[in-house]
Amino acid sequence: MSLIGNTAATAASIPADSRSAAAAAKNDDDLNKFLNLLVTQLKNQDPLDPMDATEFTAQLVQFAGVEQQIFANSNLEKLLALEETNQISAMVNFIGNTIEAEGRVIPLENGKASFSYDMPAGANKASFTITNSSGLTVYKNDADTAAGKHTFNWDGIGTNGGLQSDGDYNILVSGTDYSGNLLEITHTIHGRVKGAGVEDGESNLYLGENIIVGQDKVLSIKETQTTAN
Repeated sequence: MSLIGNTAATAASIPADSRSAAAAAKNDDDLNKFLNLLVTQLKNQDPLDPMDATEFTAQLVQFAGVEQQIFANSNLEKLLALEETNQISAMVNFIGNTIEAEGRVIPLENGKASFSYDMPAGANKASFTITNSSGLTVYKNDADTAAGKHTFNWDGIGTNGGLQSDGDYNILVSGTDYSGNLLEITHTIHGRVKGAGVEDGESNLYLGENIIVGQDKVLSIKETQTTAN
């Protein structure tokens, strides 16, 4: 009967909101049902033809094996949670600094936004558009066709001359070569990191209102430049 005590102790040591807790509770319930059925069978067995203990002993061993697996999974969950905490701690230094990362969504903050693009050689025509969260184009201009990396600093003024509200905006740089073929142009975004977190094992940084950047997408980090009053 020590198995019941061990199962209860195992369940008590597992966080209540974990997956292992649910598995432990089910295993405990199944074990209790099995033992109740076993006791009933033993009480009503034929003394002249007693039950073979081999089968229910094997089932008890199986329950014990499941219990150990649940306990191992619980410890693994704790290790993963600790690793996530360590990842977040390691990303604290990103907060407040400006990063450059792969992506096509830029944050406009205090009327300022910035992005970069790498123009391949042989470009004939190129342009870029900035659209808002509703998909409406708020700014459009020609892009630099010279080969290499270019950075555009947007002051938030739209094509209509009005100042756009702070928020997240999509960018797209497109161009063609002298034969009219589309060029493959890579984009990077710049933005101030507001927070950090781990989701599904992935380390993420948060920019703007709803921009999520995987830590593996970060290309550089620098101190955010502030304008003196």
